[in-house]
Amino acid sequence: MIIGVPKEVKTLENRVAMTPGGVKSLTKRGHEVLVERGAGLGSGITDEEYSAVGARIVSTAEAWAAELVVKVKEPIASEYGYLREDLILFTYLHLAADEPLTKALLDSGCTAIAYETVQLPDRTLPLLMPMSEVAGRMAAQVGARYLERSQGGRGILLGGVPGVSPGAVVILGAGIVGTNAAKIALGLGAQVTMIDINHHRLVYMDDVFGGRLITMTSTEHNIRQAVQYADLLIGAVLIPGAKAPKLVTANMVKTMKPGSVIVDVAIDQGGCIETIKPTTHADPIYEIDGVVHYGVTNMPGAVPRTSTFALTNQTITYVLKLADAGLDALRADAALRGGLNTYKGTLTCPAVGEAFGLPASAPEVIL
Repeated sequence: MIIGVPKEVKTLENRVAMTPGGVKSLTKRGHEVLVERGAGLGSGITDEEYSAVGARIVSTAEAWAAELVVKVKEPIASEYGYLREDLILFTYLHLAADEPLTKALLDSGCTAIAYETVQLPDRTLPLLMPMSEVAGRMAAQVGARYLERSQGGRGILLGGVPGVSPGAVVILGAGIVGTNAAKIALGLGAQVTMIDINHHRLVYMDDVFGGRLITMTSTEHNIRQAVQYADLLIGAVLIPGAKAPKLVTANMVKTMKPGSVIVDVAIDQGGCIETIKPTTHADPIYEIDGVVHYGVTNMPGAVPRTSTFALTNQTITYVLKLADAGLDALRADAALRGGLNTYKGTLTCPAVGEAFGLPASAPEVIL
C-alpha cells in the first residue's frame, strides 16, 4: 500500500504522524511511504532521516494522493479538497466538536478512522492515551505559568513555600488526563482536589496517591463549591467520541477568584467549561470575569518531539494492519473498527450523530 504522511498545518502544530522507525516498519513489509517535505522538522526529524529508511520525500499533493493518509490533527478547511472516496484517513478527528469537518468527510465519501475512538475490550483508548498523558502533564505546567502575575494570573506559586499555603488545583475527571495532571500538580506541591462521577475510580486514585489528594463525587453542588476555591481549574472530562458535557457554568466561573486560571483539556471535544473556546499556541489565553482561560486544542504540539515518538509508538501497530489488509483490517479487528467514523458518505459514530442530529450506522452494519 502507499502511505502518505503530510505536514501538519494547524497553527504551531509541530508534531508529525510517523517517526523514521515507523516508516522503516512499513517499508520492510514492502509498503511505499510518501513523506511531505519538511514534515518532521518541527519534531527534530530531517527529510534525510526519512529517506535513509526508505521513504520518498514528496510535495503536499503527492502525500495526500496516497491510499492511506496518516496524520496527527484533523484536516482543516484548507485540506478538505484532498478528501476523496478512495482515501483512508487515519488521524485524530474529534468530530463531535466539528460539524464542518463531519460534513466534509461525508460529502467526500472518505473512509475516516479516528485515533480517539479506537477502543480495546477493556474500554481503554490506546491511541488517545499517549497524548492524554502529555496533555495532562502539560495542564498543570501551563496552569502554573499562567498563575504568574506577569501572565495575568493571581501571582500564585502552586507549591507555596514554608509558612505560605500552596495553590489549590481542582481537576474535573479522573481518567488519563486527570491522573497525569494530578501527578504533576502534586509533584509541584499543590493542594489537589479531583472530582469524578465514578466512585471506584476515586477510590483507586486515593490509593494510588496515598491519600495526598482530595477526592469528591461529581455533583453540581460539589463542583460549584470546588470551583470557588480553585486557583487552577483543569477540565479533564472525556466521553469517547462524544461532545464533552458542560460541567462548569458561566455563573460558576463568575464565582472564581480574580486571576485564577482555567485549562480545559476537553476543548478538543467542545470543552467542559461553558466559557471556554478554542485557542491556539500563537494566542493561547483570554480573560472572562477576571479568570484566565486557556483553550489550546493541540496542547501536545508544544512538545512535539516527545509527542511524536509517544504517538507513533502506539499508532504503528494499527497503521501496519491497515497497510497490510486495507479495509479488511477493520473487519478483523474490533478495536480498530470502533475507530471508524465515516465510510462512503455514511456516519458510523453514533455519538457524533447525536451531537449534530445526523443518522448513523454501526461500523459492523456498514462494512
